[in-house]
Amino acid sequence: MHTRFDSFGRWLPWFSSMVVLACSAIFGLALVSPAQAAESGEWVQLFNGQDLTGWKAGEHPEQWKVEDGAIVAHGDRSHLFYVGADPEHPPEFTNFHFRAELMTLPSSNSGIYFHSKWQESGWPSTGYECQVNTTHKDPVKTASLYNVVKNFVQPSKDNEWFTEEIIVEGKHIITKVNGKTIVDYVEPDSIDRPFPRLGSGTFALQAHDPGSTVKYRKIEVQRLP
Repeated sequence: MHTRFDSFGRWLPWFSSMVVLACSAIFGLALVSPAQAAESGEWVQLFNGQDLTGWKAGEHPEQWKVEDGAIVAHGDRSHLFYVGADPEHPPEFTNFHFRAELMTLPSSNSGIYFHSKWQESGWPSTGYECQVNTTHKDPVKTASLYNVVKNFVQPSKDNEWFTEEIIVEGKHIITKVNGKTIVDYVEPDSIDRPFPRLGSGTFALQAHDPGSTVKYRKIEVQRLP
């Protein structure tokens, strides 16, 4: 028989330990799953740091790999979509806070698509692209909303990890780099363009060209009301 004492030195019956264990088991079982956490506003990891589980590439899937805990985008045009546990029914995100750590190699270009839809090939035709470009020849730099709001000043450096964030609430889009707001944009209620525009959808990472290499890690999202 095991004896236990409370904080005042008083003896507790042996079965108190059993109660503690039982309660721990109950609460352990009550822990929310990643899907439930996403619905409840918790931060959810989209990348496990080991492989491409939960992600699916369109054209040129062989170009995507995981090295040293990061997704590496390199090679001809290709897009890697977040599809979750069911590739046939990717999760939909409307209002959210997305963030990831990135590293660009010199002269590299990439992008983060949101409110996007799975495509077998071509440039994604739904949602928005948040630019990733530190020193590529394209003058539109990191955290721009491509073809909508252009940032011409590089907010990060090549060969260094930085944090890029995208926040969408209703028609309001904010992008940040290392905590600094780069774009603060409200989509008009009436816009005369099929793309880019807000709706709902998933995320996609871009491999832009054979001369570009960009790394992604610690990819996570929080759903917002």
